[in-house]
Amino acid sequence: MKTIPLAALVLGALSTWAMALEVPATAGATESGIDKRYVDPAVRPQDDFYQYVNGKWLATKQIPPDKGSYSAFNELRDTVEEQLRTLVDDLPHYLPADDPDLRKITDLYASFLDEASLQAKGYAPLAGELARIDALSGSGELAALIAHFNRVGISAPLGVAVHLDAKDTTHYVFDIGQDGLGLPDRDYYLKDDARLAQIRTRYVAHVQKTLELAGSTQAAQQAADVMALETELARLQWTKVENRNPVKTYNKFLLPKLAELAPGYDWHAFLDGTGVGGRIDFLTVRQPSYVTGVAGLLQKTPLPVWQAYFRWRLLSEMSPFLSKDFDEEHFAFYSKALRDIPQMRPRWKRALGLVEVSMGEALGRAYVARYFPPQSKVRMEQLVQTLLQAYKEDLNHLAWMGPQTRQRAQAKLARFTVKIGYPAKWRDYGALRIERSDLVGNVLRAQAFEYDRNLAKLGQPIDRAEWDMSPQTVNAYYNPELNEIVFPAAILQPPFFNAQADDAVNYGAIGAVIGHEISHGFDDEGSQYDGDGKVLDPPGWFTQEDLDRFKTHTHALVEQYAAYSTVPGYPINGELTLGENIADNSGLSIAYQAYHLSLAGKTPPVIDGWTADQRFFMGWAQIYRNKMRENEAILRIKSDPHSPGQIRGTVPERNLAAFYSAFDIKPGDRMYLAPEKRVTIW
Repeated sequence: MKTIPLAALVLGALSTWAMALEVPATAGATESGIDKRYVDPAVRPQDDFYQYVNGKWLATKQIPPDKGSYSAFNELRDTVEEQLRTLVDDLPHYLPADDPDLRKITDLYASFLDEASLQAKGYAPLAGELARIDALSGSGELAALIAHFNRVGISAPLGVAVHLDAKDTTHYVFDIGQDGLGLPDRDYYLKDDARLAQIRTRYVAHVQKTLELAGSTQAAQQAADVMALETELARLQWTKVENRNPVKTYNKFLLPKLAELAPGYDWHAFLDGTGVGGRIDFLTVRQPSYVTGVAGLLQKTPLPVWQAYFRWRLLSEMSPFLSKDFDEEHFAFYSKALRDIPQMRPRWKRALGLVEVSMGEALGRAYVARYFPPQSKVRMEQLVQTLLQAYKEDLNHLAWMGPQTRQRAQAKLARFTVKIGYPAKWRDYGALRIERSDLVGNVLRAQAFEYDRNLAKLGQPIDRAEWDMSPQTVNAYYNPELNEIVFPAAILQPPFFNAQADDAVNYGAIGAVIGHEISHGFDDEGSQYDGDGKVLDPPGWFTQEDLDRFKTHTHALVEQYAAYSTVPGYPINGELTLGENIADNSGLSIAYQAYHLSLAGKTPPVIDGWTADQRFFMGWAQIYRNKMRENEAILRIKSDPHSPGQIRGTVPERNLAAFYSAFDIKPGDRMYLAPEKRVTIW
């Protein structure tokens, strides 16, 4: 079941039995927390702060051949993967008889590593699914197939999700929306761009080759048909910027009205196939015009074209779990051609990835027990409370905000939920069947298990203890529907959180990440939700005057970021990245205020020749050190709501007056931005 996109900070992506994290730093810590190996003293911080902090890292680090980019997040993820590998390899030696989840982890992991068995089977494990597609006798049966594909986790033109009702957060709602493209974004189909045109040509060749591997004798024509059909779907789809609007993407339809939304679509078969038939009176639709358009395409497009499309979707998404020829062909396009990645990830890492998406919390439970000390959670709780206090004080002094809006903003802040480290209640995988000799079956059953787990929420009380990330994820997120900020255990390690470092760098790193997530509750998207997670019609909890002033600031930020480009001809989409850019700027600002709040009037020491304020900003810049292949950068620009790492590690500082004071930046310095051009929101 597809998940509804959240306003989230996406940060990316076990060698001994000793703890990976140490006891949190005390007030007497003497280490700066700055990795001095990578500082480039030949560069003035006043001219290129990002290069000053990260210059030697950028000069010496190579992007690994199995990655499209490499960053501080990737480095930490590599460490976590080694921890997880050791953990999984050692599970058979201490499996308790009463913990079947650990046995399932080892069997799932082993099923992916058994290449000889996969090679012998070819694509035979998909025979049943392919036969289902071949048996279609008319376009009227496509609705049931779309429903089935959703249940087993294969993308189709319509995707479904269960989540909180954005207009009534006391219950869950069933939601449908656009899906089903094989390329990363509609721009890849529609833009008149030489690079994207080349990708389109290679994509058609890839579709043809994959269909040929599955025995098609008409693969060339089928590939052309698939491309034409996906292009029509792309024309119907809403842009990523449009999809960021939670008001426009909330459209409630009573079931009898669905026939008017999509005439001719077999809603009865679809609802029965998705498992909600007879269980709901209404559903929500994210992009109504798209659903209407898909219904038309289902009727006017010949059935053989749809059959080729669905065969392609199935084969494409399951290729990594088939024999070597399918696996390598999938890699050749989606990694080499699309992202410039020359080498496939080691198989053990891919096996871990499957375990994480299939049984993430079961693996996380073992990870936390082995690698996450309770002291880190306590320290993180203290940091979060200081950040929340700083945000509360900041709201009281915003010049552009009136008293009525201020009161409502404070009310929302007071209702924030904080989750740190790991869930209070672990997920139950008892109903998931894993067989050591059946990789494809394991994948399909795991996806169906997750689908059914979400479907079971309908009609049940809201589970506010649920997590959307596993503890071993190097990431953090804000969920507007639950008004919560969540920090998994794995991110609480250097360079984000350094237990042996002085507080300044921790506030500049993990503190700013905390501030980033809090700020998502007040960015252009999150600010449309109240403290209970309910979407409000404009002006929401703003007064109209304050909303107008807020939009003036956000427009300035859109223009500021749109002036940057990391690949010539591909500027940053300031509208797509607006929410993350607000969160970066506001998070850094609030973290700075929180750091000084934590000092309680004391003067912090100079360490390694840097003042506390200097270390604070360096802590921010070093967590965004990043190198990226060009095609990967283009893909991110087209589809990722985050700005590139070097922009995230450069622009927010330029908007903060404290940065200028810390490094004595003056007019004429390259980092200098005139006060009237600096953008401050929260």
